[in-house]
Amino acid sequence: MTVLSIYLAYAVALSVALAIAGHRSKAASSGGRPGHRPERVLIIGATGGTGRHLVSQALELGYQVTAFVRDPSKLGLAHPRLTVATGDVLDYASVEAAVRGQDAVLSALGHKRYYPPNRILSKGTSNVLRAMEAQGVPRLVCETSLGIGDTAGRMGFYYTFLVIPTVLPFYYWDKTRQERAIGRSRLEWVIVRPGALTDGEKRGRVHHGRGVGSYLRTVRISRADVADFMLGQLASDTYLRQGVGVSW
Repeated sequence: MTVLSIYLAYAVALSVALAIAGHRSKAASSGGRPGHRPERVLIIGATGGTGRHLVSQALELGYQVTAFVRDPSKLGLAHPRLTVATGDVLDYASVEAAVRGQDAVLSALGHKRYYPPNRILSKGTSNVLRAMEAQGVPRLVCETSLGIGDTAGRMGFYYTFLVIPTVLPFYYWDKTRQERAIGRSRLEWVIVRPGALTDGEKRGRVHHGRGVGSYLRTVRISRADVADFMLGQLASDTYLRQGVGVSW
């Protein structure tokens, strides 16, 4: 067997494993009725690419926003309705303190520690879920990615056979643990799975649903549009307790 054959077999096996390990939605939502619009929202990962858009767009929409960050100097934003909470998602006490008094949580948690294997996403999200349950905060909207659970392989050929197997295998494996933790929760939650992220402008029109993605071409979406879609899930039950793909 050639080296290429071995590599392709590994890539296929990894994609199958991500399909099995990630959250798989059991049923479609019963409707898209509007829910209660929260007033106070906590944003996890507020200094990241999507997180910055979540903060700015949430403020534009009139929310009282708390940005949860490790380093406040990296946020670079001041606003009368913005509170900055300093902490670490791996430190439960700081997470619970930030969650207290919120109506909903938006998580754009991410990192660049691709090697060695770690549980930053899954342990951090578990702390968020635990704090929300303890403080009676009902709704979580969490960004993960296409390529997991029932969207395995739908990041396109380039990501499925090159990027994920070589650069992001442990990162995506931890995303499956993150999704499973959310799926076990009794909270109101929505898992948002974007395609490859860009720094493009917000278009305001995206494809969304369980069938989003492609096995061949790389599907993309701007972080600004992901943030816009996530904010829309705060008061919508369309994808309640579902994993939903989003792309242009």
